Amino acid sequence: MMKRFMLVWVVILGSAARVLAQDDVVWVQIEAQPTLNSALERARDYSGDLPDVNAFSLGNGWYGIALGPYNRSDADQVLRVYRSEGVIPRDSYIALASSFRQQIWPVGANVLGRGVIEAPVTTEQAPAVIGNVPAPPPADETPAQAQRSERALLRSERETLQTALKWAGVYVGAIDGAFGRGTRNAMAAWQDQKGFDVTGILTTEQRVALLKDYNSVLDDLGLRTVRDEEAGIEMLMPMDVVAFEKYEYPFVHYTSTGDIPAKVLMISQEGDQDTLFGLYDIMQTLDIVPVDGPRERKDTSFILIGEDAMRISETRVSLEDGQIKGFTLVWPAGDEERRRRLITEMETSFSRQPGVIPLGAGSDEQAIDLVAGLKIRTPRLSRSGFFVDSRGTVITTSEAVENCGRITLDGEIDAELTVLNTDKGVAIVRPSVALSPLGIARFSAAQPRLNSEVAASGYSFEGVLGAPTMTFGSLSDVRGLAGEPDVKRLALNTLPGDAGGPVLDDGGGVFGMLLPNPDTGRALPDGVSFALDRETLQAVLAEAGMAGASTNSETPIDPFDLSTAATGMTVLVSCWK
Repeated sequence: MMKRFMLVWVVILGSAARVLAQDDVVWVQIEAQPTLNSALERARDYSGDLPDVNAFSLGNGWYGIALGPYNRSDADQVLRVYRSEGVIPRDSYIALASSFRQQIWPVGANVLGRGVIEAPVTTEQAPAVIGNVPAPPPADETPAQAQRSERALLRSERETLQTALKWAGVYVGAIDGAFGRGTRNAMAAWQDQKGFDVTGILTTEQRVALLKDYNSVLDDLGLRTVRDEEAGIEMLMPMDVVAFEKYEYPFVHYTSTGDIPAKVLMISQEGDQDTLFGLYDIMQTLDIVPVDGPRERKDTSFILIGEDAMRISETRVSLEDGQIKGFTLVWPAGDEERRRRLITEMETSFSRQPGVIPLGAGSDEQAIDLVAGLKIRTPRLSRSGFFVDSRGTVITTSEAVENCGRITLDGEIDAELTVLNTDKGVAIVRPSVALSPLGIARFSAAQPRLNSEVAASGYSFEGVLGAPTMTFGSLSDVRGLAGEPDVKRLALNTLPGDAGGPVLDDGGGVFGMLLPNPDTGRALPDGVSFALDRETLQAVLAEAGMAGASTNSETPIDPFDLSTAATGMTVLVSCWK
């Protein structure tokens, strides 16, 4: 039995130094992997040949495979013997327990807090230590040695190296795990960039350096495996960027904790295909999912990407065994490289666990503009308009459609702006699909009489009520405040949402369109409103190649019939960013 020396090792960690005594708990770290799946696969492989195999999260998206825990002298023996026998990589080294975070292999184990175990090799197996100087680190591999170590790589590891080479800008081929001429040329180009000998074969150390560069984009995100028992989901999360906020069925909310305005949702619920499709539709109404971006819905899954100038939202959901699970990542625009890497890590590590979020989980917060704690996307403003033909063409106020990224009718039907007359305050929009309106405006052939009864139809509350309301009043003057001949002054209490709606006489004929209240710099008395006359509206329609229908409305009609005709022609016009 060789004599054991009391060795003192100084290990520099960042700027801190720690003196290790012989009996400290240490590990032999043999490998690091950039993904959870590859780490688990390698841990299983090593476990078939070696005892005491464990795997841990290292942080920053990396996972380490280590043997132990041993005391220091036993760990030195394990390292020397296994390395000399070629059963562990030559760049394996002694690691502290503080290097490791959550244990991922064996599944369910947690050995970080226990004491050392007996080493599987004896002192007779280990070569003697000369003095108290540790053995120098091994030299880097020759091309032949590098090629031999390369043969032990899994296909997924080869593909990761190709991906890293592509990220480094030296590889343009397919990610197929085959190291052909294109991959070899890329390796040589990368070696040349980094000042290594140009061989076209990466050594173990060079592969580690390449992957370290590749993963540096994920630094400071704090990638850690999060397992939510309530949702039945385990996945990597950027926990230095977001933190748990709340449960709101079917979501687990993780919200931003710092300068990066990010958000992560875990999605978990029971359901079938109808439920999945319903979730797909609901997600597209949420403010966190911008309108623009690719969408793909299949029988048992969907991918939903929304992007605007400020953010990109990506949702990935699938249905398996009656359970719908997935996640959403909302990330600031302009940080696309890091976002793509992060979404890949999250998707690759995503694992279904038993259980789903129970129906009704979360707070009792209720609001018409919230779904499961998430704000529904709302328009910049909404006004009223009315149909002027059987296809669904709408005339409205120009205020409703100016500077809009998108225009909709009744909240969901896309429409195109065809005429914008800002001088008169009139716009004409056409729906993207032909509609069948309940009513069509018929312009009054008779001149309105002073003090006669009038009615306005409009979405007074900008769509909150889901249907137009009627407001009744009278005609105060056939001219505007400054004597404008094409403006009628009304004694009518209106709200901003009513602007663009039709104004009817008591016979049901449209004699004007309600205008937004003018900005005169003075507060007008209550009940003062204005309408653009029907002659001007018909002239705008004529310029667009249309002719509005007319009617003789001198005979008053029943108020019920008047309301039915007015609300049937009225439509909500919304302007979106």
